[in-house]
Parts: sequence; structure tokens; C-alpha cells
Amino acid sequence: MLRDMGFLANSVLSLGAAGVGSAAYGLVEAQAFTTRRLTLNVLPTGSAEIRVLHISDLHITPAQTRKINWVKSLAKLEPDFVVGTGDFLAHQLAVPAVVEAMDELMDLPGAFVLGSNDYFAPHLKNPFTYFRKDRQIRAEGESLPTEDLVEQLTDAGWLDLNNKQGSISINGVTVHARGTDDPHIRKDDYTSVAGAFDANSFALGVTHAPYKRVLESFAADSAHLVLAGHTHGGQVCIPFYGALVTNCDLPQNQAKGYSEFGETKMPMYVSAGAGTSPYAPIRIACRPEATLLTLTAKELN
Repeated sequence: MLRDMGFLANSVLSLGAAGVGSAAYGLVEAQAFTTRRLTLNVLPTGSAEIRVLHISDLHITPAQTRKINWVKSLAKLEPDFVVGTGDFLAHQLAVPAVVEAMDELMDLPGAFVLGSNDYFAPHLKNPFTYFRKDRQIRAEGESLPTEDLVEQLTDAGWLDLNNKQGSISINGVTVHARGTDDPHIRKDDYTSVAGAFDANSFALGVTHAPYKRVLESFAADSAHLVLAGHTHGGQVCIPFYGALVTNCDLPQNQAKGYSEFGETKMPMYVSAGAGTSPYAPIRIACRPEATLLTLTAKELN
């Protein structure tokens, strides 16, 4: 009996130590910022290449000096175009910190959509609710200075793609970009931008949360590439398995990185993002990221 109790005690202590160790590692990995690089042959034949910096889910607070400095360093990649797929904010006073982090990037051509955390401050949540398929998503919490963020980005010349669209010329290529506001809190209205993309343009779709209903709409209109974020790549992943959840209806094997969507095999890149909620500041087997996408011309058949 005493031997059994001793074994049980040792087992509990071992599990506790493993949990503490995992949490400690997760805190470290959440600061292990990395830059992914990927080349995609998606531009119209004969086009010059375009270097697109995709940033997402920064979740910046004013005290996150390390993250702010890392975002600053991304300007050294010399992208031609920057796309932000939402959740820039994580604090009532975060807009000046976002501007500080993105100062040089905002001097470049860019486009953006918003995420729920650009509207509402983060709050403590039970992480196990993410496994519930029937959970109700509510737009709630302390309001954040969304209008200030939008004003800063649009004053810098970035395209606001929240249920909007626009065109811009990059390296001689006409980019027809359209996007939606955050589908996670049902602020998306694809009908306001639906229809054929401009002829002879590069058709770019942008959204925060890659819900199937929005991706299907982009695919129906023959988008050449869709960029999204929101999933955090699963945030806590199992090595050699991947994400446990995506926080949307996209399957786990599309939680981050490049994949092809639907019958048309529409190219899509889902960023694992660079931040976390301040209430869950860990990542496991899913480093925070930005991605430099080198878009090149399709090859002649």
C-alpha cells in the first residue's frame, strides 16, 4: 500500500514537473520570432516578381519591447508590399506601439484587414472551450481604439480591405485586392465586394479568420491567392502531428502555412502569427512568425 502511494505521488510530481517545464518552454518559444520564406508562382505570365511581407496577429501591448523591435527589423527584408491580416492590438494603449513597430513598414505600399482583437480587448478564457464545436462566438469585451488604428494605417496610404477592395500597381503588376472584415465575429460581408476581379490583374484576397464561407467566395471569384491569419497555427501543437485546433472551421492540417483550398485548389497562406493573448503567452511547436512571400509569374504551359 505504501509502495503504491509512493508511486502515485511520484507520478503526480512527474506530471506536475512536466507541465511546469512545458509552460516554461512555451513562454520561451513565444519569444522565438522567425521569418518564413516561400516562393509562389501565382502572378500573370510575364510579370516581374513581387516580395510580399505577410504579418498577422501581432497582439501588441506597449510593454512588448522585444516584439516591437523584431517587427521593426522586418523592414530590412525590403518587401515591395506589406499585408496585415488583423489582430494588431492587445491593449487599450497599443496603437502608438503598433505605429512604432511598423513605422518603416508603413512607408511601403500595404493593405490590411482587422481582427476581433482590434475591436475588443483580450480577456481571460478557458482554453478547453476551443475544443467545443458548438461554442458560441460573441463579439464582446472592452472596446479598443479601432478607429485610431485604421486612421494611422490609411493615412500611411495602406488599402483598407475591410469589406472593401482596391487596386495598386506594384513592380508594374496591377494588384486587385479585396478583403473582408473579421469572419470570426461575423463582421464579414463578401457581397459588398463580390464579382469578377479586374482582367489582367493579380487577384488577391485578404481576410483575418479563414472560415470556409469566405474562402469559398474568394474561390468562386477566382482569386489567385488568399492571405489569412487568426489561427495562431494552433499555438499549442504536438510535434510531428500539428495543431489541435484552428479556432475556425478550417481543418487542422491547414492551420498554418501554404495549402490549396477547395475543388479549384485556390492558393492560400495562413500565417501562424507573431503574438498571443496576454492571458496565454505561450507557444509550443509553433513559433511566432512573419512570412516573406516571393510571388513570381506563372510558367507558360
